Amino acid sequence: MGVRNFLVEGVSGTGKTSVCDELGRRGYQAIHGDRELAYQGDPLTGVKVSGSGHEHHIWDVEQVRALAADDSQPLTFFCGGSRNFAMFIDLFDEVFVLDIDAETLHHRLDRRPTDEWGSEPAERELIARLHRTGEDVPAGVVVDATQPLTQVVDQILDHVQQAWTTGRGGHPTARPGQGRPGQGRPGQGPPGQGRPG
Repeated sequence: MGVRNFLVEGVSGTGKTSVCDELGRRGYQAIHGDRELAYQGDPLTGVKVSGSGHEHHIWDVEQVRALAADDSQPLTFFCGGSRNFAMFIDLFDEVFVLDIDAETLHHRLDRRPTDEWGSEPAERELIARLHRTGEDVPAGVVVDATQPLTQVVDQILDHVQQAWTTGRGGHPTARPGQGRPGQGRPGQGPPGQGRPG
């Protein structure tokens, strides 16, 4: 098992990719799961399937486990969503769920390039439904992702640092000058399935 591993989740459009980029910019190991680990497959068996359906967007479980077991990095953040997260969610010390209001969600989807998932009407309808129901993300620490990106990442690192300083973790989790002691709040979303970022 790696030193500490975290999952950053949320419906499409909540900012998982941007958070991953910012974490990497700050020097943390940040994995773009939807780019580096994802493929089309059966969520239960992992067997590859043809097409590009949302319900078959899964991560390579063996790759996730190998990255999580790499203890050369003090922290690893996995960012993105998958239909088979139940197969590896036990590897994470914490799950962060990015959350935005419906108006912000639609505004962001309006700006999405036409060749990106979530730009088509049917895809947008699915995203809106998943946002309403919360059925497609695991439970976790809810992070207000309507804030500026730097504040979103600060809040995540604050929670990670707080968990360590209060004795929930065994290793320091914030680099000098990053991740001030802060607050996290328990997620309200029910256990479910992840989604593309």
